[in-house]
Amino acid sequence: MTASAESTLRLRPEGMTCASCVARVERVLQAQPGVRVARVNLADESADIHYVAPAEPAALAGALAKAGYPVRQATLTLSVEGMTCASCTGRVERVLKAQPGVIDATANLAARRAQITVWEGATTAEKLAEVVSRAGFAATPPEEAAPDARAREYAALKRDGWIAGLLTLPVFGAEMGGHAVPAFHHWLMGLMPQQTLWIAQFVLATLVLVFPGRRFFAKGIPALLRGGPDMNSLVAVGTAAAWGYSTVATFAPHLLPVAARAVYFEAAAVIVVLILIGRILEARARGQAGAAIAGLIGLQPSHARVEGPQGFADVPVAQVRPGDRLMIRPGERIPLDGAVEEGRSAVDEAMLTGEAMPVAKAPGDRVTGGTVNGTGTLVMRATHVGADTALARIIAMVEQAQGAKLPVQAVVDRITLWFVPVVMGLAVLTVILWLIFGPGLAEALVAGVSVLIIACPCAMGLATPVSIMVGTGRAAELGVLFRRGEALQTLAGVQTVAFDKTGTLTEGKPVLTDLKPASPHLLRLAAAVEAQSEHPLALAVVQAAAAQGLEVPAARDFSATPGHGAEATVEGQRVALGAARMFPDLPNHWRVEGEGFAVQGKTPIYLAVEGKVLGVLAVADKVKPGARGAVVALADLGVDSAMVTGDAQRVASAIGSELGISRIAAEVLPGGKVAAVEDMRPGVAFVGDGINDAPALAAADVGIAIGTGTDVAIEAAEVVLISGQPAGVATAITVSRAVMRNIRQNLGWAFGYNAALIPVAAGVLVPFGGPQLSPMLAAGAMALSSVFVLTNALRLRRLKAVEVRP
Repeated sequence: MTASAESTLRLRPEGMTCASCVARVERVLQAQPGVRVARVNLADESADIHYVAPAEPAALAGALAKAGYPVRQATLTLSVEGMTCASCTGRVERVLKAQPGVIDATANLAARRAQITVWEGATTAEKLAEVVSRAGFAATPPEEAAPDARAREYAALKRDGWIAGLLTLPVFGAEMGGHAVPAFHHWLMGLMPQQTLWIAQFVLATLVLVFPGRRFFAKGIPALLRGGPDMNSLVAVGTAAAWGYSTVATFAPHLLPVAARAVYFEAAAVIVVLILIGRILEARARGQAGAAIAGLIGLQPSHARVEGPQGFADVPVAQVRPGDRLMIRPGERIPLDGAVEEGRSAVDEAMLTGEAMPVAKAPGDRVTGGTVNGTGTLVMRATHVGADTALARIIAMVEQAQGAKLPVQAVVDRITLWFVPVVMGLAVLTVILWLIFGPGLAEALVAGVSVLIIACPCAMGLATPVSIMVGTGRAAELGVLFRRGEALQTLAGVQTVAFDKTGTLTEGKPVLTDLKPASPHLLRLAAAVEAQSEHPLALAVVQAAAAQGLEVPAARDFSATPGHGAEATVEGQRVALGAARMFPDLPNHWRVEGEGFAVQGKTPIYLAVEGKVLGVLAVADKVKPGARGAVVALADLGVDSAMVTGDAQRVASAIGSELGISRIAAEVLPGGKVAAVEDMRPGVAFVGDGINDAPALAAADVGIAIGTGTDVAIEAAEVVLISGQPAGVATAITVSRAVMRNIRQNLGWAFGYNAALIPVAAGVLVPFGGPQLSPMLAAGAMALSSVFVLTNALRLRRLKAVEVRP
């Protein structure tokens, strides 16, 4: 890897439980030589790293492990055919070990399998199978993946939650039941001596801390000793303090004043139970937050019916290569991207475009993996496989956006970096003040433990990323892809949306409507030149000549001037076609003819032979059905609409009048679109679909590409509208504003909760006759704070697309 070659890597560090952990992991990664950017996401427990040499995956994982956040490892198995000797296995192993994220690889000749140890999240079995296949071996991923780490963690949390709950119930009942019902307390004291009861509580509470609660100590104590305490450290210190004090009161009461001889075993045990319940709910909500990705992945069929020497046979999708012929039966999902070669059917493309009506497909038409075939049988030829399919690219875009860190998160990061140490300092200060001014040691302990337990950096850490995860996932389901998560925040503040015209507000399929004079010969010459051009207007001229059955002569020495027109030599004559600006000496009568077309919303194209203008063609492009509705929807959101086009002013004005757009920049050359966008700042988004729109898309505060447009435009944009309908712009802005509103609610709750309840836990209300918060209530409040943030974010799953009138 050269010094300038940047690589990206996704790792999944273990042990992140709060915003302090996120800040620490980012700091560790950023400190590694070669790391340019590191973004850590608590919601999906991932770290996205952009790096150059000398950084490498093993070194980055080692640095995280040293910091107390070891990267999860996973074992993948591939079925590999084509290995015939030890040399083959060695080659397979070398190919696999060279891949980023692979720790080790072993190929087994007898079993025809390869076992690969990877950093979890860094790569997938499908990617590795593709690499091995390119090396000359037929490799396929396993049929069924083992349960992922998140599922295993959820199962372990549920198991430990049940165990902790069953062990804690007698302790809680004995202690709190006696306080609530005096008769029960007297009965219990008559049944066994208080010392015996305390010993029983000690045994049960110790079992809770040693087994279900050991996770807090295993992670929290080492973090504390490294000088980087986290949420686990708060729980570990708080429960250990309550348990230790109670143990002294039970077995060495003479060390404490008589008034301070009390036990808090129930507090230590209940804290563990409540926090485990909170994490169970949190893990469940995180799974729901990632439902959009799971749904998209579920659209990928695992097998395809591929044509071979013996006819069509089912094979794993990973084995399909570009050029293979596939059969799709009625009702089946199309496995990969390709083109229809035989058969006719209607394909449901709702997952891609959001359109409910199936789209007719015939030989020559393109089909997309993940869409559903209708009632006919199709035979297609695969053109894109693996990571190159549209669905795979959509999944990659959503994953990238979900891992993004918005500018608003920077403030949170700076606060959470010092949050836990400050809380621990406040807990110590609380104990000291209670010892000085309070009634005794027991009350001081209760107040200190309550401060430790009630503080919740978890809610702060989850406030932003979980909203991004749910919001971008829901947006993808609505046909809006945020290629860069940062666009979520920027788009919410957009004040003006500037649209390109052709292909964005209009169908992009113009037709020739007029030719003056109506001469087939002139149409032949025009079609000869335009046959060499890729401009949408050129295609309309060529199609008109074909429709009349004209024989179009060959053209040579073709040249085009962007924004002006094109010319070529046809039948020994120099023929030029273009806008008025291409002809400085345009005769007035032809100018009047062209302007007459422009008033009708048609684009005039002048034709000249050997420098003399001989005629004018008129091309019209239909407005997209939902374009006017999109402009109205944007106005309802308080956003102005504008049009930036290279078309003549009269044409642009006619289209603008039809759509309700008054702010129009017409006759703009491709290079001038950037200047036009700059004039509309601040808060401008540009919507386009063509190669010539790429500079403006990149220059705007937010670039929005029409998904049916060119790859160049899509790459230059931050947001992609899969359906190609301008109404998606209003949906994108609605989603953006909803996500930012949700983030503000979450942050308001997370900071407000701590600002309000930490003083209460410290006992600030006690001098005024208020209550002293018990550690158990503190644990319940802390657990619920994270659940609130997650539940609030999940409301974004109810977002709906903005409906517009046709």
